[in-house]
Order: sequence, then structure tokens, then C-alpha cells
Amino acid sequence: MTNHTYVIIMAGGVGSRFWPASRTARPKQFLDILGTGHSLLRLTFERFLNLCPAERVFVVTNALYKDLVKEQLPELSDNQILCEPSRNNTAPCVAYAALKIHGLDAHANLVIAPSDHVILQEAAFVQTLSKALAFSASEDALLTLGIKPSRPDTGYGYIHYDRKAQNGVHRVLRFTEKPPLDQARAFVASGDYLWNAGIFVWRAATILAAFQKHAAGIYDILSEDINSYNTSTEQAFINRRYPATPDISIDYAIMEKADNVFTIPSDFGWSDLGTWASLHGELAKDDDGNAIVGGRAMAYDTHNCLVHLPEGKLAVLRGLEDFIIVDEGDVLLIYPKSKEQDIKKVTQALQQQGESDFL
Repeated sequence: MTNHTYVIIMAGGVGSRFWPASRTARPKQFLDILGTGHSLLRLTFERFLNLCPAERVFVVTNALYKDLVKEQLPELSDNQILCEPSRNNTAPCVAYAALKIHGLDAHANLVIAPSDHVILQEAAFVQTLSKALAFSASEDALLTLGIKPSRPDTGYGYIHYDRKAQNGVHRVLRFTEKPPLDQARAFVASGDYLWNAGIFVWRAATILAAFQKHAAGIYDILSEDINSYNTSTEQAFINRRYPATPDISIDYAIMEKADNVFTIPSDFGWSDLGTWASLHGELAKDDDGNAIVGGRAMAYDTHNCLVHLPEGKLAVLRGLEDFIIVDEGDVLLIYPKSKEQDIKKVTQALQQQGESDFL
């Protein structure tokens, strides 16, 4: 099985909810957002080296970021960096990668994962993926890792799963994408639901068959010149045809429609690191609940704040409660954590005002 294991890291997003640190030219997956000395992409890549060698790790990214990927992951060849000419969400991205890797290995067994998640218990993560890969190697299964919800969060998709298990693997009964709060509360209270972690495992052949059945438009466009994959003409073909694919997630295009979907309830210290508040939850904090990344802060009567500073910068704070403070030199953000979903409106306003230098 392990000789046919491949990893696909999705690294093409802009990370707008992490503005002003995450910018169009250098999104959050390329940043040392945790203050570890490594970018999120680099941490993700190194985590997967426990599962397969570097030559079987592929990164799908926007063409804008090819050089950043090469800079941060010098182990990869050009053929391992898949460059999307347009941002069309995760379904076309997965189909592109599956077609390419299936051309290299008809028995390929794939792990598809985002580039910007936090995994605290890496040994448990690899053990869970190994179990998933063993299942998908022998079954025509589409498998997603599920996380036991710790709160009724409306920002996640929910997996309703059958409590009966086959070697720790459960059949998925239904997906619900980002439910309203009352519904999320009911899901969590029932104990029959998991968060969808957005980490998938399946054979290339299985997911390609699912595309042919449930999203034939994507499959037809990207298989139009199937012989171009892994050749010098691949990028030209992708540049020409990829923008014609619909903008749709793998959840909507495939997972909600297929009847061969399974999950493994998982516990490995996962966070999707989707917002500044979720980052605050993952970082070490002082006695007042403040997390300081980068520079130094003198905080008085200040509690539960995230302070993200340039190296060598001193911030003096007083009387702040539950705030996000991010200093990026050209932009200073001071925002209540409870309103952080509105940060996206700020970036939209800047876009409308033609101030893209700040984006």
C-alpha cells in the first residue's frame, strides 16, 4: 500500500480572513503565522514525510505562488507543483491532481489536505491516515476525516455518520454545510455528528469515477487532452481549459452526492486555523490569556488578546479585552474578536476603493 501512497497539498487560497498578515502576494500558508520559524506549508509538508517520501508529495497552488512553493519546498520537482491559472475552488483542483497522479500510477492512493491546518498530535494523525489508506486501498470508498465537535460552530461542515463501524470506519449518512446555530447545537447534542476536517483519502481511480458520475463537466474538461499530463504540454493545456471548470467545492460537487462516502472519527489536536480567534486558541498565552507573536508587548489590564507584531516591535496596551492587534507595517489592525468575521468586509471595501496595495 505505502508504495502507492501520494499526498496532495492544496495551497492556492488567499487566506483573506487573516488579513492584514495574509496578502494576495503572500497568503497565510506561506507565513510563519504560529511563530515557529516555519511556514504553515512547510509544517504541513514535513508532517506528511512520515507517510510517504518527498517525491510522492504534490502541491496544487495558484500560478502566482509557484516560486514561493519552490522556495519553501526545495525538495519538490517542477512536476510536483501543479499551477492553477484561476481560482475555481477545490473540486477542479482535486480532479486535476487525480488525473495527473493517476497518469503516473494507476494504483495511486491519495491523501488530499489543506496547507494551513494545525495538527498537534502528529503520530496520531499519521496513524489515522494509515488506517484510512488501508481501507481505501481495498474499497471503492471516498473517505473524509471527521473531528468530534467541541462546540456548536457554524463555520464548519457537519458529517452525520452511522455509529456502526467496519474496522473503525463509519459510513456517512449525510453532509450539512455550515448550519445555522440552532441546528449546530442540535447536531452537537445528538453525538451523531462530526466536523468535516477537509482531509480526504481515496484511490485516484475511485475519485475519478466519482467525477465521471457526479461532476462530468469537470472531468470532461480536464480529461480532454489526458495525454498531456506529466509532459511539457501539460501547463499549456491547463492554462487553456482549467478556467472553464465551474467554481465549486469537492463537498458540493462529489461528497454530498456520492453513496460510497465514509469517515473515521478522529482526535489528533486539529484546528483549521480559519480565523485570528482560532489562532489565538492554539498559541501559548500569558496569565491574562494574551498571546504575543513576533515582537514584545507590555500589557496592562488587558485580557484574552492576540497581538501579532513585527520582530523588534514593542506594543504597549491598556484596557483591551478580547481584541485582535496585528501590525504589518503598512497596515495596523485593531479589531474585537467578536467581530472578526467583518474583517472580510474591510478587504472588500479596500478592493472597491482601488486600494489593492493593501490587499
